[in-house]
Amino acid sequence: MSINLNDYYSADEWNLIKSEAAKHETPFLVVNLDIIRKSCQELKRFFPYAKIYYAVKSNPAPEVISLLRDLGVNFDIASRYELDRVLSLEVSPDRISYGNTIKKATDIRYFYEKGVRLFATDSEYDLRNIAKEAPGSKVFFRILSEGGETADWPLSRKFGCHPDMAIDLVILAKTLNLDPYGISFHVGSQQREIGAWDSAIAKVRYIFNYLNGENIQLKMINMGGGFPANYISKTNEMDVYAEEITRYLTEDFGDDLPEIILEPGRSMVAEAGVLVSEVVLVSKKSATGIDKWLYTDVGRFNGLVETFDESIKYPLYCEARGEYCEDFIIAGPTCDSQDIMYEYFRNPLPAYIKPTDRIYWLTCGAYTASYAAVEFNGFPPLKTYFVGGK
Repeated sequence: MSINLNDYYSADEWNLIKSEAAKHETPFLVVNLDIIRKSCQELKRFFPYAKIYYAVKSNPAPEVISLLRDLGVNFDIASRYELDRVLSLEVSPDRISYGNTIKKATDIRYFYEKGVRLFATDSEYDLRNIAKEAPGSKVFFRILSEGGETADWPLSRKFGCHPDMAIDLVILAKTLNLDPYGISFHVGSQQREIGAWDSAIAKVRYIFNYLNGENIQLKMINMGGGFPANYISKTNEMDVYAEEITRYLTEDFGDDLPEIILEPGRSMVAEAGVLVSEVVLVSKKSATGIDKWLYTDVGRFNGLVETFDESIKYPLYCEARGEYCEDFIIAGPTCDSQDIMYEYFRNPLPAYIKPTDRIYWLTCGAYTASYAAVEFNGFPPLKTYFVGGK
């Protein structure tokens, strides 16, 4: 295999994952909690001035939530179902934000009754629902930001509003007796261009300045997530991101920064997970065909949805047998023609790979098990096993 395992895991980390993998029938995910602990501690060290709200959607496993709870992390919640899980693990509601801008009035009330007092919004209708169902709560306003073209998984179109609209919403929130608390943005998941944060922070500075003239003092910037994980495409180390983003903040806000919130998901948990699959079939479409097709027992619908448009390029590892590598079209096991992970991006695998051989999909701790379908073609959800964390 062309990748170097040492670029992703230490020998001890890999041996722990591999030892657990040997116990189970594929497909499944192995998550090393020690790697999540290390990622969390690293983020705290590089952003000592920020509060961390873990994006639960990236990996909502109770084992992950409990670990981060004990490390003092807060939680960004997208639904009442995530809320119930986090509260059941003895997380207090003052450590929770309702970060989804798309929500029913009944869900807003549900969060409020459970004690949550921090809500995101990006529209007037939603803001009025918050005022009615969660009176007096703190609200932060999500703005649109650039960076979609340099993020592997863009998030800018569906969420957020124009900065001028955000200003109008802040002013309206004040008249609705809410607490207009801050501005949020998200530069896109797996954002490799650090400058995307610069332009977003400049927009926030403009909003703060304008509202100061309206006698409204915002207190917080929620910078969302976007920090990358270690996939095929290389990225800067976290300390480089931290140094540059801190410089952007101090250039626009000086040394007296407002409250800063980060919402990491992928960067916190992705590298901790290895998805283990088995080769089901290797074939060609004609006797003279050039392309080889490789089918595995895991696909888009049971863990690998982020290969849609070949956006996230996972590193693949097979046990070496000394042979050279070839390109394969890699597809999943379901009866759906969309269940093809990589057709144009070719991820080299051993030329004589055969059915029953295992393929290890590295950096799969985020948005795999939580994205897996419940029963498409009858396949069960992806099982997850945990190691480390003691």
